Amino acid sequence: MISKLVIIGVGLIGGSFALALRQAGLVRHIVGVGRSPENMQRALKLGAIDEIAVDFRSALKDAEIVFLAVPVGQTGEIMRKLHPHLESGTIVTDAGSTKQDVVVAARTHLAGRLAAFVPGHPIAGAEQTGAGAARAGLFRGKNVILTPLNETDPSATARVTELWQACGARVSLMNARQHDKVLAAVSHLPHVLAFALMHEFCSATVDPEDESNFEDVLRPDDVLRFAGSGFRDFTRIAESSPEMWRDICLANRHVLSDEIDAYQRQLAEIREMLQRGDGDSLTQVFSDARKARRNWLEKYRETVR
Repeated sequence: MISKLVIIGVGLIGGSFALALRQAGLVRHIVGVGRSPENMQRALKLGAIDEIAVDFRSALKDAEIVFLAVPVGQTGEIMRKLHPHLESGTIVTDAGSTKQDVVVAARTHLAGRLAAFVPGHPIAGAEQTGAGAARAGLFRGKNVILTPLNETDPSATARVTELWQACGARVSLMNARQHDKVLAAVSHLPHVLAFALMHEFCSATVDPEDESNFEDVLRPDDVLRFAGSGFRDFTRIAESSPEMWRDICLANRHVLSDEIDAYQRQLAEIREMLQRGDGDSLTQVFSDARKARRNWLEKYRETVR
């Protein structure tokens, strides 16, 4: 039982974590910290928190667990503000989508507190944001990756693991470098592709003075009004927070750049097949991709529902 849990950033992830632990009967009092008064009042009304903190000093007094559910670009500054008010037994964990930068921020701003710091990442996001999107079952059956430091006390890691398991999540451990490489491939790159595709359509322009082939030029609405469920599903994640994904992409830019290069090489190969009319090679690529996706869904169906 947690006597006092502090959630910094009571949005989709922070609010859902609070609701899940409350539903599990593992927390007595939840304090919320956030920038938006309207969002904090909504979190209070929804029962995600019991109290809105007026400052970090009061929020952290007697806190057992502090959960940072803020954009990764804000993590360092939040840690800097937390440090003077953290008590010796307080465990700090986070939900950042990148981990190497979070570790650097912790080493910079949580010096002397690293034994009680457990970096983490719940892989259970959604396009919606804010406390109103939070739900107790968000993490049920989902993966959570913890990337403890060498300095992290195993008991702190065990404690955070237990909390995520109480939320219904499946917990895995790996180092921060491995985490960022894995997530660049399966999360960060897909988001970039979805954003890029939508941006391609919305930024298309027609020069009214260019009369050559004017009737053949398609405006965005000419294309998008015929888009179906496949396009909708592929671009769904382009509804995600631009600011949050800006920070994620910049934080993991080196690994993400490698993934973009690999994807561009694959596209270049397919373009070559199209130019030479190589249907057999296209069929092989598409067949391999379909088989790989079916195998993935069959093996990990519970975590990708």
